Amino acid sequence: MGGTAQGTGVSQDGPGDQGAGAARRVTATLDVDVTAPTTLELQVAVARLDGLHVQESLTCTLDGAPVQVREVAGPEGTRGHVLESAPGALRMAYSATVTGQAAPAPVSDRDRLVYSRPSRYAPSDAMAGYATKELAGLPAGPELLTAVSAWVSQRLSYVPGSSGPTDGAVETLLGGAGVCRDYAHLTIAMLRALDVPARLVAVYAPGCAPMDFHAVTEAAVGDTWYVLDPTGLAPRSALLRISTGRDAADTAFLTNHGGAVQLHGSEVTAVVDGDLPRDRVDQPAVLR
Repeated sequence: MGGTAQGTGVSQDGPGDQGAGAARRVTATLDVDVTAPTTLELQVAVARLDGLHVQESLTCTLDGAPVQVREVAGPEGTRGHVLESAPGALRMAYSATVTGQAAPAPVSDRDRLVYSRPSRYAPSDAMAGYATKELAGLPAGPELLTAVSAWVSQRLSYVPGSSGPTDGAVETLLGGAGVCRDYAHLTIAMLRALDVPARLVAVYAPGCAPMDFHAVTEAAVGDTWYVLDPTGLAPRSALLRISTGRDAADTAFLTNHGGAVQLHGSEVTAVVDGDLPRDRVDQPAVLR
């Protein structure tokens, strides 16, 4: 999808050749009540990555009339979609069939700097002493990532509704519960506190229950970004990247800029043709 879409279906092939592997099929719908004129930012489209072949459709309507959407590129193939909306009932519908496998994401010098810094939801500077006390002495490398993921999994309970939209890693640790983004924020904060670059990735997650947009962590060791998911809700090899950033502030599926909106309803589906792959949590994995 390039340029603009005037509320009509769009088909777009991602760069690179179609690769092997079962097709992954995803959908997302959002129903939003806009009560004051605003600019909305959507991040729901599958990331544009070499090796993926994507057939997709994105439509936006306001009170049934098509709305113009503008695509904005972000890191690691992220594609935001921006629209101006008057008051009314806004509906967004996205669907994609994806085949092939993405080339592993590279680790740049800039990545090592940006994703080592504290951020709004992952204040690693405030947690440095605690992280060192809890996890000191572990060998560097993929084994450390597995240990941090297991540590987070043991300390948190997955409880929908247990956290608020402004809660970060410290609140999650103190509360002992959260949802996927809370698990990811705590994992990111602990890794950064141990001098490991880490970032949040919003994904479509076949097999996830409850089904929704999902959040996982990527951590850099050498030149490789490894994916971690201490929730254990979905096999990592089936995940599809949507957006990538420092934390949830960079990867939200819907961001309101300046107006007034209320999310009235949302629905997400993600499936893979055939059987779901098995996930070995003690083995390193990369997003493909």
